[in-house]
Amino acid sequence: MGRPKITIVGAGQVGGAVAHRLVENNCYEVVLVDAVDGLPQGKALDLSQAGPVCGYDARIRGTNRYDETVDSSVVVIVAGIARKPGMTRE
Repeated sequence: MGRPKITIVGAGQVGGAVAHRLVENNCYEVVLVDAVDGLPQGKALDLSQAGPVCGYDARIRGTNRYDETVDSSVVVIVAGIARKPGMTRE
């Protein structure tokens, strides 16, 4: 059996941190999705290249396409709209 696929929707600070923790476990295939072109690809590349130094064999990819999330066992949604000046989350 292969590694379970986990999709993270949102490649910002929280999404990047969640992806980092998952790839450190060496037991998941991680797909990082975001609407901003280049953002998930860059974060996935950073995490993949850090693997040999940090001692993990990362299976992570970044994409802007939801069709690459097919067959995911878990989907974590951390995407949100950025706050504007004066806006609160209360």
